[in-house]
Amino acid sequence: MDLNSLSTNHGNINFPVFLPVATRGVIKNLNVADLKSIGAEIILSNVYHLRQRPGIEIIKKSGGLHNFIGWPGPILTDSGGFQVFSLSRLRNLGEQGVEFISELDGKKIVLTPNLVMRAQKDLGSDIAMVLDVCTPHPCPRKEAEQAVRLTLKWAKICRDFKMAKGQKVFGIIQGAIFKDLREYCLKELLKLDFDGYAIGGECGEDLPEVLDMICPLVPKDKPLYLMGIGKPQDIRAAVKKGVHMFDCVLPTREARHGRLYIDENNYINITNSKYQDDFSEIFGVSKAYLHHLFKIKEPLGQRLASLHNLKFLLSFMKSL
Repeated sequence: MDLNSLSTNHGNINFPVFLPVATRGVIKNLNVADLKSIGAEIILSNVYHLRQRPGIEIIKKSGGLHNFIGWPGPILTDSGGFQVFSLSRLRNLGEQGVEFISELDGKKIVLTPNLVMRAQKDLGSDIAMVLDVCTPHPCPRKEAEQAVRLTLKWAKICRDFKMAKGQKVFGIIQGAIFKDLREYCLKELLKLDFDGYAIGGECGEDLPEVLDMICPLVPKDKPLYLMGIGKPQDIRAAVKKGVHMFDCVLPTREARHGRLYIDENNYINITNSKYQDDFSEIFGVSKAYLHHLFKIKEPLGQRLASLHNLKFLLSFMKSL
């Protein structure tokens, strides 16, 4: 039987679902009312960045992340495993966890399995991700093997951590493009019986092959989350193979550069001169007006473009 939804402490999530990325507790240029108006069901934030600013303790004092940012719906928090990849120049990887040098002030930041689970418990996350080692693409086999070994070692510690009632914990499947490593990682994670599973690591053009490796092996009654994917055509292909959840900064990043989705495979660049006298509408305003806003560097342009792209993608998810 297909999995249609997931119940959390802050409401149900209907599948398939896209998670707008509020890395630091905010989606650039948008507020909570905006997210509600376009039909967002769940958002994503990041432990690594929230630990730096404003700090987990401050958020905890406010009553948790939901209260701090005013978002009433479910929140998934990434543990910081992606930063193991994206900030590789600033970190040292060890058996017990990861040590970063902050890109903000040069201070040392330590992430261990217990620390990230404690942080997510204090944040009040509806879905907490284990600490993992995210691999680049392409990735040498030796590096992928180390990522799997540490990810599984830390996953056991994360699973044993006592979370608050109703908080769900997802395991992350690593292994790069190596079928035997992906299958082994998933097999070991299944023994820990997580509430859901995520496909981690950068996959690049090998994404279809990675999906073919993993999707048939994940229990049909558990959510499957494909991390960091936001292109509509990739999402459609993954949904067909059994993926339930997606997140990506792509829709809002593209919007801030004036690139607006018009269908599943195409976007327009609103800064192009041909739109300066195009009075057809997009998100309730003329393309000419939106073109003008970008040309004068008015923040309203980025805001409207971000709303358009997110609404397009959320509507696209419902159509699937």
